[in-house]
Amino acid sequence: MSARIFLDTNVLVYAFDDRDRGKQERSWHLLGQAGMEGRSILSTQVLQEFYVIVTRKLERPLAQDTAEEALRLLAKLPVVQVDTPMILSAVRTSRQEKLSFWDALIIRAAIEGGCSELLTEDFQHGRRIEGLLVRNPFRA
Repeated sequence: MSARIFLDTNVLVYAFDDRDRGKQERSWHLLGQAGMEGRSILSTQVLQEFYVIVTRKLERPLAQDTAEEALRLLAKLPVVQVDTPMILSAVRTSRQEKLSFWDALIIRAAIEGGCSELLTEDFQHGRRIEGLLVRNPFRA
C-alpha cells in the first residue's frame, strides 16, 4: 500500500470555494485521488472545521443541508478520532515546534493516522515534523 496522506481543512474547503478556480480544481483532483487510492486521511477536527467554514466563512456559504451532505461524504474517508491523549500530545508539540495548538493537533492526528505527508497551505512547504512531510498542494 502507498503512503498515507493527511488532508488539512483548507484542502477540503477549496473544493467548495469558487473564488479561486485553480485551487478549487486542484482540491477536487486531490479529493478524487483520495477516493480512488484510499490513501487520504482526515480527523474529527478537520471535519468540524470544514462544516463551520463552509457554512459561515465563505463568501457564498453553503446551505447547511448541502454542507452536511458533503460532510457525510468526506467522513467516508478514514477519520482519526481526536482524544485526550492526542490533545495532551498536541500541547507538547505546540510548545516544541512553536505552533498554535490547533495546528499541532493536526500534526498529531496525521502522525497517529500513520501519514507520511500532510497536505496544507498553513505550514511551511517542505518542513518535516517527526518524519511527517508538510506539502502545499497549491504551490506554484
